[in-house]
Order: sequence, then C-alpha cells, then structure tokens
Amino acid sequence: MKIQELLKAKSGAVVTIDVGDTIGAAARKMTSHKIAALVVTRDAQPVGVVSEQDIVAAVAEDGAQAGTRPLHQFLKGVVESIAPDASIKQAMSLMTHARLRHLPVINNDVLVGIVSLGDIVKNRLDELSIERDVLRDIYIAAH
Repeated sequence: MKIQELLKAKSGAVVTIDVGDTIGAAARKMTSHKIAALVVTRDAQPVGVVSEQDIVAAVAEDGAQAGTRPLHQFLKGVVESIAPDASIKQAMSLMTHARLRHLPVINNDVLVGIVSLGDIVKNRLDELSIERDVLRDIYIAAH
C-alpha cells in the first residue's frame, strides 16, 4: 500500500503552525484539534514538526516560561518527510530509524498530509485481519 492511499482514509486537512508562533500556541492548537503534532511552516513551506513530546520537554526545561518561546528554537535541523507514492513499509523504516512518531507527506515541495505511527499501526492491523480471514476461509474450504 502507498502513503497516498493511507492519506485518503484519513479525514481532514493537515494542521500547521507558523515557525514564529510559540510553544503555548502550539499546545492550544493541538488541544483544540485533538491531535498530537503540528507541521511547522515558514511561508507555507514545512520546516519541522512539533509534537506533544517537544512541549513536555520544553516545559521540563523551562517551566511555565516555555509557553512563550518561539517554535524555531525547538526545530531539529532537516525535516524528515516522505512522498505520497512511497510505500507504507518505507514509512515504517524511516520512522523507526529516525525515531519519529509523525511524518509529513510532501509532494513537489507541497505539504499534502501527515502520517503518524498510529496510522501505520492501524493499517498493519487491518492488513493482518484481512490475511487472517483469508487463511481461515482457505482452511474451512479445504476441510
């Protein structure tokens, strides 16, 4: 299965936040949208991802003041991303090796989606369920 097929099964647009916004604004936006990560953008171009883990780390480091710090202080170099025509297995490999929970999907320098580890796991569980059903049907037909 390709990433683009996984994105079709998801609902809603990608929620983004500007690199000049604060950690506090990111936390409020994640809470209001009930999501665990935002794609950070500069002039509509993805430059990173901020997640719940980043917010917890910032609060642990700076206390309540963390909420006033701009997001650009928390970005970690190059943003890892994947193309929509990449396979789910490629995404799993990249997320595992880079230790990522959220992966922006970029097509021709345009943000088209985001996949999470949860999306990948759900997809894999659905595949396993189908495989189990097919094997059960084969067994029943043979006996």
